[in-house]
Amino acid sequence: MRTLRVLAGFGAAWAGLLFATAPAQMAQTFGGATDVVEVEVPVQVVRDGQPVRGLTRDDFEVYDGRNRQTLTGFHAVDLAAPAAQRAATVPLAGRRQLLLLFDLAFSDPKSVVKARDAARELVIKGLRPGDLVGVATYSSARGSQLILGLTSDRRQVDSALSSLGAVRPDRADDPLRLVMGHARGALPGGADPHRLAEHSQEADAAHTDSLLNELGTQQANLGRESNRSAQKAAVTALTRSYSDLARTLGAIPGRKQVVYFSEGFDSTLLTGSTPLPGDRPQESPILGQIPQPGVGTSEPHLESSDDTSGSTQAVNAVEKMLEEFRRADCVIQAVDLGGLRAGGEQGVTRTAGKETLFTLAHGTGGELFEGSNDLSPAMSGMLQRTSLTYVLSFQPDKVKPDGAYHKLRVELKNAPRGTRVAFRPGWYAPRPYNRLNPMEKLFEASSKLMGGEESGSIPSAVLAAPFRAGGAAGDRAYVPVLIEVDGPALLVARPGGVLPVEVYVYALGADGAIQDFLFQTLGLDLAKTEAPLRQSGLKFFGHLDLPAGEYSVRTLIRNGATGAYSLRVAPLTVPAFAAGPVLLPPLFPEPANRWLIIREAQRGAQVPYPFMARQQPFIPASRPALAAGQETPVALVGYNLAAGDLKAEARVLTPDGQESGGGGGELRVLGRESGGAGGPDRLTATFKPPRLPPGEYLLRVTLTGAGGPAGTSSAAFVVGR
Repeated sequence: MRTLRVLAGFGAAWAGLLFATAPAQMAQTFGGATDVVEVEVPVQVVRDGQPVRGLTRDDFEVYDGRNRQTLTGFHAVDLAAPAAQRAATVPLAGRRQLLLLFDLAFSDPKSVVKARDAARELVIKGLRPGDLVGVATYSSARGSQLILGLTSDRRQVDSALSSLGAVRPDRADDPLRLVMGHARGALPGGADPHRLAEHSQEADAAHTDSLLNELGTQQANLGRESNRSAQKAAVTALTRSYSDLARTLGAIPGRKQVVYFSEGFDSTLLTGSTPLPGDRPQESPILGQIPQPGVGTSEPHLESSDDTSGSTQAVNAVEKMLEEFRRADCVIQAVDLGGLRAGGEQGVTRTAGKETLFTLAHGTGGELFEGSNDLSPAMSGMLQRTSLTYVLSFQPDKVKPDGAYHKLRVELKNAPRGTRVAFRPGWYAPRPYNRLNPMEKLFEASSKLMGGEESGSIPSAVLAAPFRAGGAAGDRAYVPVLIEVDGPALLVARPGGVLPVEVYVYALGADGAIQDFLFQTLGLDLAKTEAPLRQSGLKFFGHLDLPAGEYSVRTLIRNGATGAYSLRVAPLTVPAFAAGPVLLPPLFPEPANRWLIIREAQRGAQVPYPFMARQQPFIPASRPALAAGQETPVALVGYNLAAGDLKAEARVLTPDGQESGGGGGELRVLGRESGGAGGPDRLTATFKPPRLPPGEYLLRVTLTGAGGPAGTSSAAFVVGR
């Protein structure tokens, strides 16, 4: 489910230049904008273990309660299709998302170590580049802990797995938990399996002893709690913790596969009965009839064993936990760690734990995997069945922001016999932002950053330009990131006092690796800043340190009081500066005193201000607005440019790269400042765009010297009405 905020107009005269200071805390309120709720329903259709391809929106019927809904969107996400045939924009609800959850309380220590290795094999061998993977643990001492959020960066997953035994995992200052501290900037070659394997061996050697000691202590404590009432209490604590985890995962759109590594707890703690060895009934010995997850039609029947050995209360707690996972669209794929033991490494034996794992898996539509050290082939069936997802969308009427649960039903017309349709059993109405817990807010932000389309109710624009860095930066470029935020939209439904504004910037490489990120919370004292914000807006100046390569710079600005946000995605090319001539995108200086300007808190070495012309600093526009036929200043910055006079040529293109039809306009170079050894050459110029109708355009600039082309680059601009 996603909420589209419809706001009445925006636009203002930009004025005022102020500086804001330290962040502050404040009460949160719910915004008063009109909400249009769009519910996204990921559906997987399988027959004979294989996904059914070629379906269209006309093949599906969706019911919200008893009311059939009109589909407003349809998207088929096929992970088996060649990359060139996939849609450029994949909705987050259609991506495959896996949370690797390690049960440290009911598992033998050495089995967990083997499970870590098996999980790494799954990530490296079994998953596709677009899959999102997170890592979490459960322990009796600390409950459920998210070690790493859902990310496409395999290096981060590898580091999270290596740090399972750390009491306080090494973490960068990343509030979204997408980056582990010791993984940031590591392995610049990307997630190559051989390099990951080498890195894993080094990291594992440092953490395995810690993991074994940590788990050994927990097992000793659990062993001392030999009475059944204490063990039942431990099971109840686990179900409560997992229920909280499931509710939090519900904030993430799409189906979540929870790969659960555990030996399970003794099912007789709940039922008081002892299942026969090797028995695998079609009914759960704990919960009775197994529901058919995904179709939303059957509910499990709870046994009411209330003798001295069983616990009806614990049985009910397990079922409530499973219901939370089903409602959150989570499928538990249980991995029996007893199958990872070897010979004399048996450790603590937990009777009938396999039966509880069977119940958890089948109660949510998953499977039980046992007896395998390599999860890639063992889970190949699950990966195959989830390789195709149909994302259906509809807009229900009269949705109240009360968090109420709405049941869903999806039917496939003329479905052949044996076809299974898996879908989420329901959806939650949006809740006021101030009713979300911190983890829900975290997941909401991270899911948008990692997989969401450009969206949000706050208009914004982003400029990222790479400059050659020297000194300790090595081969990494200094990349200023300038974010312009519409002030009136930022202040919608504002509270009084100080307004917290959250700034998140993540640079993702072509392989999904996070090469650098930036986070900062700004505290805007509205007594001083409200007037200039309403007249103009906010401009934030930050930076990233990036090696040469192609990137997607994903920027999220969020009003920390109301939850209103802006997500923007900007492509960025960081050149290899030593390889030849480099021309940065054309920069359009803005008049002074136009924005409320805030610069990031200093991190790393101080770097000279990069935007200079005629030895004077200037502020470039993130989204230049030009007047057709009117001359405007432009700054050109290049490295390794040819000596002597340079000729500049301009072409005006449409956003898709086609000729605009209005000509290239007039670009004149007025002067050149040499940057010396390793520094940039700075050219001052003017550009007069041709007579163009209002809209968005691309300015492509080519410099030519006596020896031929000296560099080409492009920048977007708009022509107003």
